[in-house]
Amino acid sequence: MPSDLKLLPMSGHTRGNRSAATCHFKCGNACAKDVCNTSGNSYFRDVVDVALSRRALLGAGAVAASAVVIGTELASAPEAAADFGGFGQGRGRLGFTAIAPVERTVDTVTVPKGYDWAPVIRWGDPLFKRTPDFDVNRQSAAAQAGQFGYNNDYLNILADRSGRAGVLVCNHEYTNEEIMFDADWAAANPDEVRRIAIAAHGFSVVEVVRKKAGAPWSYVRGGRRNRRITGSTPFRVDGPAAGSELLRTAADPSGRRVLGTLNNCAGGTTPWGTVLSGEENFNQYFQGTGSASDARYGISAGATERGWEHVDPRFSAQNPGFENEVNRFGWIVEIDPQDPTSTPVKHTALGRFKHEGANIRIARDGRVVAYSGDDERFDYVYKFISKGKYKPGNKRHNMTLLSEGDLYVARFTGDSPAAEIDGGAGVPSDGAFDGSGRWLPLVVNGRSKVPGMGVEEVLVYTRLAADQIGATKMDRPEDVEPNPVTGRLYIALTNNTGRGVGANAPVDEANPRTANRDGHVIELTERRNDAASLDFAWNILFVAGDPAKDPTTYFSGYPRGKVSPISCPDNLAFDSKGNLWISTDGQPGTIGYCDALHKVTLEGRGRGRVEQFLAVPAGAETCGPVIHDQDDSVFVAVQHPGEGGTFAEPYSLFPDFAESPDAVRRGDAYAPRPSVVQVFSTRDSGGKGKGRPKDRRKRRDVDRGRSRTGRGHGNGKDNGRS
Repeated sequence: MPSDLKLLPMSGHTRGNRSAATCHFKCGNACAKDVCNTSGNSYFRDVVDVALSRRALLGAGAVAASAVVIGTELASAPEAAADFGGFGQGRGRLGFTAIAPVERTVDTVTVPKGYDWAPVIRWGDPLFKRTPDFDVNRQSAAAQAGQFGYNNDYLNILADRSGRAGVLVCNHEYTNEEIMFDADWAAANPDEVRRIAIAAHGFSVVEVVRKKAGAPWSYVRGGRRNRRITGSTPFRVDGPAAGSELLRTAADPSGRRVLGTLNNCAGGTTPWGTVLSGEENFNQYFQGTGSASDARYGISAGATERGWEHVDPRFSAQNPGFENEVNRFGWIVEIDPQDPTSTPVKHTALGRFKHEGANIRIARDGRVVAYSGDDERFDYVYKFISKGKYKPGNKRHNMTLLSEGDLYVARFTGDSPAAEIDGGAGVPSDGAFDGSGRWLPLVVNGRSKVPGMGVEEVLVYTRLAADQIGATKMDRPEDVEPNPVTGRLYIALTNNTGRGVGANAPVDEANPRTANRDGHVIELTERRNDAASLDFAWNILFVAGDPAKDPTTYFSGYPRGKVSPISCPDNLAFDSKGNLWISTDGQPGTIGYCDALHKVTLEGRGRGRVEQFLAVPAGAETCGPVIHDQDDSVFVAVQHPGEGGTFAEPYSLFPDFAESPDAVRRGDAYAPRPSVVQVFSTRDSGGKGKGRPKDRRKRRDVDRGRSRTGRGHGNGKDNGRS
């Protein structure tokens, strides 16, 4: 391994059982650095006499926690079709009995009784007929550019009308060089390691087929729509900042053409069939200049830990002519998975920050609304409202809707006395963490609403703009998803161990726990249930953790003793009935279990009930859940399995489970491989698996100096994520 890839600055500094490798490769050790948001804006207004009544705001009877806004108008809305179209052929209902939490050393996918699992596609699987089969010991940048990328995150399966064919779309967030490459080979070939890593980022689009509804999917090598988008693929820039001096470089004097997309995290499928993805922790790839704007985005003037500036001058702002290259990342990107010749787009109208993703609702007047969280401690929640209106069936027109519109950031107001929010997450006297809020304007009708900043500056330096107008500092807002059945919005706040610590922002009613290691989820209802409204009511759906050990957990009044433990909520999804599904990122280091996928009931007496559906292998994170309940199928992207191990001493061998380096079949590897996994019902096959070799079914425990038995809850401290 190259010397500059060996060092893991978080080694010895992470708490619990979080791997230092996660901090190093995923977010560039953000939690080891100063908080980026040092603005002095007001954190949260917990004064009752200035808080709007939620009932007055939304209309009588519209805001009760169990109120239902279900109807054919919403259930058949275009945004619902984006997730559920083509998957109604089956008769399944995805019934299951919640599984017990899984010890963090178990190296397999654990599913409920009556279900089995199989990989659909793995890191390195060839997408094209001329691409070589994967060989972990003979990698190259050229081969990787034609193979499935690394660390799959956002995921969707877009079926054709037949329901038996379609495309799988997945992005690739980052790379783990320490488990991808033999250390000696990497040390001798550091620049090729970097080029392979650049090629392993981006997107994969691959055709898939199956025999019938409910049957497992298989990917098609050489499919007509197959495509790899990498860290070097040309992107078109659109929106008000396109062509701005802030985006121009020596390689692109126009400021309208960018090479590559990096650190793509969550995303969403639009009602017109394209895919959106957020460029998240892009800061770690760039060497900055030490400017104030660089600091606000977490960009250091020192050499990067990845060292990409050694193979491409654009990754250092200290190289003349490339001062603005970093400004060309941190956007929402849009790709058309049906057209492999199309040029993907970076949308500047949605602002530049560490986008977790973007998800769409259609407003009552037909305008398109996109929601996004800025995934960093003490950063914000945003929404964009298009100028133009959605036209059903007019894809060409609809693909222009994110190019022009208005940008807002959220301010939350609590309705309980400040003294009742004491950092221990005790429920206020009114029985809930709740309140009202307002979307504050940043850009409206093509004009900046931020004093001293023009439109281009607001969009390129969106964090600085939001600081000025007093947005609410949140506990790492990740996925922001509208419920396709009820229209309500759900926000995953993963964690923030800095909340209320030292000079950091204190607790408030929307972020009520000091040193919030386990995270929480907010439910938000916009006025008249209209996505274009600028007023909203909100409540906390649950405050996460292990109820058996943490009395500060809260589940909307549902009995704590009857829920599955859950920590670090990350990606959100919904089934066709509007139930919420949550994948986690960080449970091994907080509550001592493998990361997982949970179902959460939102309505009626069961509101707040959390039920664990599956667990991912040792060292892995659960990403990109797709819920096809009518087909009795669930898909997840298993990201960074075996993180914390090395190539020589792997912590996971998922999903190939080769017995030894000398017993590897062609295309397999004696190494962990990020993979897309489908979970499917076995009820029609007598409980037998369909399509997965028997030697891949077994439970495998790994030992990193910890017991292979027992629950292993960890030490109850920080998980090390930023």
